[in-house]
Amino acid sequence: MTRATKSKPGTPPAPTIPAIPAIPPADVLGRLATLKTTATPDLKQQWRELFAAEPPPYNRRFLESRLAYRIQELAYGGLKPETIQRLEALGEQLDGGNPVLRRIRGDDKPISGTRLIREYQGVEHSVTVLHDGYEYQGRPYQSLSSIARAITGTRWNGWLFFGLKNRRGTA
Repeated sequence: MTRATKSKPGTPPAPTIPAIPAIPPADVLGRLATLKTTATPDLKQQWRELFAAEPPPYNRRFLESRLAYRIQELAYGGLKPETIQRLEALGEQLDGGNPVLRRIRGDDKPISGTRLIREYQGVEHSVTVLHDGYEYQGRPYQSLSSIARAITGTRWNGWLFFGLKNRRGTA
């Protein structure tokens, strides 16, 4: 037999999760277009409204891309349940269903297709991560250090130069 519990006087009520507003599909293009010109504090406020959580301490590009996805997700719907199940099944094939293994990668190299962008002396340099190396200005390279040397003319730790590792050695 269960017993109903009454809240004690003076006890604050349990917090409620705020409702996330639905976005009409007609508003999507306009909202996406304004993300580039919106001030960062306003982007963070949009994050709070659309995710019902505090924004992460990442850069502006990350906030813009995640907000763009979230706006479209709220207007058009997210992934279909079948797609989510398929992705989970593929993940289990790779790691046997162990979520800890899912987060561990075999190497520290960024995922193939990632673009690393670095501004040096007023020029923006873009490097694409390949399966077996890197590509810079249409030429293949084996390491980020060799690309950093090609850009600067001096020896650099490529991971430091492209901001993948801080000076203390943590990625």
